[in-house]
Amino acid sequence: MRTQKLYSGYKGLLLVAKNTIAPGDTKKIRKALDLAASACGDNVTLTGELQIQHALSVARIVAEEMGLGVTSIVTAILHDSYNKLDISTKELEKEFGSKVVEILDGFSRITGIDSMHSSYQAENFRKLLLSLADDVRVILIKLVERLEYMRNLDNAPEKERMPMASETYFLYAPLAHRLGFYNIKSEMEDLSIKYLEPEQYRFIENRLKQTTASRNRLIREFSAPIQEKLEKTGFRFTIKSRTKSIHSIMTKMKKQGVEFEEVFDIFAVRIIIDSENNNDKADCWRVYSIVTDLYQPNPSRLRDWISVPKSNGYESLHTTVIGPRGRWVEVQIRSRRMDEIAEKGLAAHFKYKGLKGEGGLDTWLTKIRELLESSDKEDKEFLDNVRSGLYTDEVFVFTPKGDLRQLPAGATVLDFAFDIHTALGSSCVGGKVNGKNVPLRYVLQNGDHVDVIRSKNQRPKRDWLSIVVTNKARTKIKLALNEERAKAAAEGKEILMRRLKNWKIPYGDTIIQRLINHYNFKTAQDLYYSIESGKLELLEIKDILLKEESTGGVIPPGTISEKETRELFESQFSDFLSIEDKVEGLDYKLSKCCNPVPGDSIFGFVTISEGIKIHRTACPNAHNMLARYPYRVISARWTKSKSGTSFIATIKVTGVEDIGIVNKISEVITGFNATVRSFNYNMEEGMFEGTINLLVANNDMLYGIIRKIHSIKGILKVNRQNN
Repeated sequence: MRTQKLYSGYKGLLLVAKNTIAPGDTKKIRKALDLAASACGDNVTLTGELQIQHALSVARIVAEEMGLGVTSIVTAILHDSYNKLDISTKELEKEFGSKVVEILDGFSRITGIDSMHSSYQAENFRKLLLSLADDVRVILIKLVERLEYMRNLDNAPEKERMPMASETYFLYAPLAHRLGFYNIKSEMEDLSIKYLEPEQYRFIENRLKQTTASRNRLIREFSAPIQEKLEKTGFRFTIKSRTKSIHSIMTKMKKQGVEFEEVFDIFAVRIIIDSENNNDKADCWRVYSIVTDLYQPNPSRLRDWISVPKSNGYESLHTTVIGPRGRWVEVQIRSRRMDEIAEKGLAAHFKYKGLKGEGGLDTWLTKIRELLESSDKEDKEFLDNVRSGLYTDEVFVFTPKGDLRQLPAGATVLDFAFDIHTALGSSCVGGKVNGKNVPLRYVLQNGDHVDVIRSKNQRPKRDWLSIVVTNKARTKIKLALNEERAKAAAEGKEILMRRLKNWKIPYGDTIIQRLINHYNFKTAQDLYYSIESGKLELLEIKDILLKEESTGGVIPPGTISEKETRELFESQFSDFLSIEDKVEGLDYKLSKCCNPVPGDSIFGFVTISEGIKIHRTACPNAHNMLARYPYRVISARWTKSKSGTSFIATIKVTGVEDIGIVNKISEVITGFNATVRSFNYNMEEGMFEGTINLLVANNDMLYGIIRKIHSIKGILKVNRQNN
């Protein structure tokens, strides 16, 4: 059975790879499969799949969805078994070539640490990114491996699902986005929120299914006139429609505070034209002209990534127009070449070698490397810095000599100065943009000509951190500020030592620790810096030390900062929570940031000083905790609750002002036998808005109350709040 399944998978792989491999390559692929099957044996992956089947699936995605060739296919087959092969590196190189060995070495390096149970999340990701420098295919195969795991995550142990989903959402999806693999990025995001926010995922999934027929009808009505006009003009083309991903819809609903029905651009129409490479840009603009002749465009929603492509190679023309029934429709116009690069990312550049390929990637890698090399490996801000650098749009500006510089949208004159050179940024006092004097915080626009004005007396200041948006500028400013602070602290230490000598008080660790405790400083450097800057009076320090000396060195009560007292979890709660791998001696309690109630999807998180906290998987803090500290996550689930046990929940109600609306809401809550702890509301300009804090038995009762309140005439929106 296993051999038959393996053979079937192998045949399927050859079928999807027929356009990217030569006739003689099948022998290499078969040889790699035999070696891998022998090394893997009956080993299984985290998702319960045979390791060799997983390797074949990864190879298939690499060939079918990325369009890569024999080197990548062979590497994908061998990626799990490389360190267990019954063949030397020299023989492997002779059989498959040096490039395969080089990529496998790179892959082996980034897989060396079990990222799911390591506290060094940032360090792992650094290694992942640095491996790009050897060969981009290392990261492509790593992305595909993670995608294959996510597709089979239902079969993984329950306690592994959320950490893997969160890590995928937090690290891998942004990386796929930055490398131009939009399909993979969208699928990763959707699969992640399926586990991280299951209720929201299922709700949007069901609404999309319910609205499929009306959506398809609207697309047909919209596309028919365009198709007719393009055929008359002589274009060869394909029109496709693409529904927005569940994650995109969910994000828009949250950001804009709207319901599913209020998300207007749920789908986009894509026009792909068959055009000669020399004419494809001009043809895209001709098609744009035809579309906007038929439908009224929104000028503020035009996105031109044809004239200046994104740094990951993405080229397309986007516009939003008013379609049938007054609905906004996004239209994407691109050539066949542009579409292949958009679908298959950097891999498609190998097919178009005559065109600009990986220059943008090289530029991005240089910037990421600067960040990697200047960040401390345990810096908590590292992941946030990287992630914020992955999702940004860009602006293009010119230096005085006419050189083009790419910066993230929102970049300021100060960002531009640091992008040119650290010394230029550190001494920047303003700039000239298009011949006019502007301040440091001036936000650059596409096409600006920028000249930096500097002064030899200028030094980086702490408020500069709120002006800049680029990681390079922020890192360099912090380094400069730390140097200045260290210099000032050294002078403060000298001042203190001189004064202590005058006061006949011996300088030592005990004395310094007393002062740190008294002023609640974190480090001695903070103490010295405060002395140098004049924030602390030296005579006050003298009084403190002499007073403590006279009381035998006893520090007065209340001067030592104590850790927050641990709250004990009420004993009744242990009857309805089942916690896997419960840590001996740790109490546990419901987290106040998301107020879970029975029926919610939950997990336990081991804190440093407050035992185990129970969070909802939809908690706003969950992604951060799961991605950074997966080793602290404990599986938790609800059991039957004791009768009479109540849980805190908060709901927000918005509606049209109406006499008796408060009474109607109160009647609904009373009908469910729930207890109201507080009900705050106000009515302004004909609108009603209220926040209700209530005690419920479980989430069935909570969502029953929400649905019933929503059915009251005049109520527009009812949402559960996190706190």
